[in-house]
Amino acid sequence: MAGTNQTATWSPEDLQNIAASEELQLASRRPDGSLRPFVTMWVVRAGDNLYVRSAYGPGNPWYRRATASGAGRIRAGGIERDVSFASVSAEVRDDIDAAYHAKYDQYGPRIVGSVVGPAAHQVTVRLVPQSEEG
Repeated sequence: MAGTNQTATWSPEDLQNIAASEELQLASRRPDGSLRPFVTMWVVRAGDNLYVRSAYGPGNPWYRRATASGAGRIRAGGIERDVSFASVSAEVRDDIDAAYHAKYDQYGPRIVGSVVGPAAHQVTVRLVPQSEEG
């Protein structure tokens, strides 16, 4: 996955507001820089990072487009922000699973099961905020 500014961090307010949102909207960038349509998905926080996962594996169209482009835009919790899509280290996979369980277990094991476990680990994307400076 691409991403130009891997060291950027979320402000505490943005991190809290986005993580508290039930859903996040994500749009990847086309080769010409324009945004694709937004797709709605779940988002979790683990540590000081935000993560999304492809519930339907690596063939899911939003996931393929996001990993190919490496950049996009998210909307959640009253925040809209340009992001890059980064890979995830193995050390945080269990923390991300736990975050999904804590936030979404109310929807039942079948649904939550689509975004936790070894298969989901391979399709996890870390959302890295991009500078708001132009």
